Order: sequence, then structure tokens, then C-alpha cells
Amino acid sequence: MGNGTATADLDAALEKHRTELTGYCYRMLGSSFEAEDAVQDTLVRAWRSYDKFEGRSSLRSWLYRIATNVCLDMLTAGNKRARPMDLTESTPLAQAALSPRPDNTWLEPMPDARVLPTADDPAEAAVAKESVRLAFMAALQQLPPKQRAVLILREVLAWKASEVAELLGTSVASVNSALQRARATLAERADAGDEGAVSDPLDEEQQKLLERYVKAFEGYDMTALTALLHEDAIMTMPPFDLWLRGPADITGFMTTLGASCAGSRLLPVQVNGLPGFAHYKPDEEQGGFSPWAVQVLELSDGRITGFHCFLDTKRWFPLFGLPLHLEAEPDEVEKGE
Repeated sequence: MGNGTATADLDAALEKHRTELTGYCYRMLGSSFEAEDAVQDTLVRAWRSYDKFEGRSSLRSWLYRIATNVCLDMLTAGNKRARPMDLTESTPLAQAALSPRPDNTWLEPMPDARVLPTADDPAEAAVAKESVRLAFMAALQQLPPKQRAVLILREVLAWKASEVAELLGTSVASVNSALQRARATLAERADAGDEGAVSDPLDEEQQKLLERYVKAFEGYDMTALTALLHEDAIMTMPPFDLWLRGPADITGFMTTLGASCAGSRLLPVQVNGLPGFAHYKPDEEQGGFSPWAVQVLELSDGRITGFHCFLDTKRWFPLFGLPLHLEAEPDEVEKGE
């Protein structure tokens, strides 16, 4: 590399691709932290072998080749990440039990800012957002790793079949065939595109729905909440495999096992191309509010269809840059006295 300027230049050139590579590795792996590890590994490998990079392809496609190999190596263990409803049937509230499964079972949430590079083209930005939504991510996880790579490169990143063939060291015919098989698998999954009803940016009706949701949730008003939930709304709570369907079971859970969430505070977050909230619940010991969940909401036809609470706050809140404690507002302190 020779001198410090060249090193700094290479660092800057590699760093420029971090967000889009993180988005690619996240779609491949379904895990926020594994994606960040994979990108770090990719950039280190690129840095070390830069003298062998002869510029026959662009730096970007070379980085994607390294990232693809890193992800394929990580996926040889065969682990498919999932949502609770991909693994079990829904549980009636009367039988609700909270049994956790290991972290590596679950599809993980991801802040938009870490995976969605700023795109000048609104259509490109919309595709990028749709392709990190939970239902699409869960569908990707059903594909064998090579098909997953082909589908993401062709459909999400709009690479040509010849470019994908070169990257994977295979033929255009086999890329086309992998893409057909991947599309067929996704077509069988009815919910793979069911969050498409979320417009970007949110339209006025969706903004109002979210405002009503915050008011109903913070006020723990189950009648108001019921009015906002779709009749088939789903609630999930990873790391627990329990999931509930329908307003009666969801609000029933919130007033029994989840009763300690009354009086919570919600702060908006951008997560998986969907509206979400950092959920803080009252902290009985310290006062104020402590982290409870990152909520991801799916919307359709003016209702909430999915209500996904990721509870491992020690991992999620720092990832989203969220504080680990909220002070009570002065009027809340007075109310509590």
C-alpha cells in the first residue's frame, strides 16, 4: 500500500459501501449482528487482498463477491431464521405460555439507517425498503443460500444475470434457473408481500393510525386498541415462540400476562422498512421508564395487521442508538406521588 494516504483512501473507498453491504448480508443471514460481523469480515478480507484486486471488475462487485462467500460460509450450518408463526401454530390465550428459544432461531429486527443507503431514485428506495420487511425476510430464509443470493442480486439490487453468474462463478443459465425456483418458492408463500400496503413515506391515513395507536397503547385503552387491530392481526414476542391471533387474544394477553406494560411510553423508530416504536415500560424500582421491546408494526387497509415485539432490549436498544432509561416527565412525577 506504501503510504498512509493510500491506506486512508482505500479505507474511505471500502467504508462507502458499508451500508449497502450490511443490507445485502442482512437479507442473506436474517440477523442484524451476523450481518454486521459479515461486513466487517468482508472489509478486512478486501483490505488484506487489495493488492490482488486487479480492477477487472468494479470495487463494488468485488466486495459483493467477498460478502457473498462470507455469507455462504456462515450459512453452511443450515440455520434458517424464522418468525414465531413460521414454527408453530397460534396459541389460544388460555394456553399462552412464555417459552423462549435460542437467539439464533429468530429473524432479527434492523434499523433502516444501517441497511438502506440513501437512494436518489424513489422506486429504488421503495424496493430496498420492501426487501427488508419482516414477511419478505422470512420468505428469503426459506430459500437455499445460493438461490437467496441470486434472488437478492437480481430482484433487489437489479444486477444483470451475466454479472451474477460471474460473481458466483457459474453460468447465466444456472442463474436464471435458480431465480425461477426462488420466485416459485416465494409465490407459494402467501404473506411474502403482504406488507406492501405500507406506503413510503407513510400517507396521512397511516400517520393518523400510528398516532391513534400510540395514544391507545400509552393509555392502555383496550377498546381503542381493538378498533385499530385487523381481525386477523398477529402479535409475536421473540425470543418466546408464543404468537397470538386476533384482537381479543392480543388485548387479553396485554391485560393479563402483559399487564405491567400499562403506563408505557413509545418512541418512534424506523425498522425493517416499517413503522416501529421503542417501548419503555414504567420502572418500579428506579422511577422513569426502562426498555421493554422494539415494536415493529405491519399495516394494511387502515388497520394494524402485525404487532411484533422484540424483547431482547440489551441487544436491540444499543443497535438503534436508544437510551437504556427514560426519565419521567415532571407532570408524570407529580401524578405518581
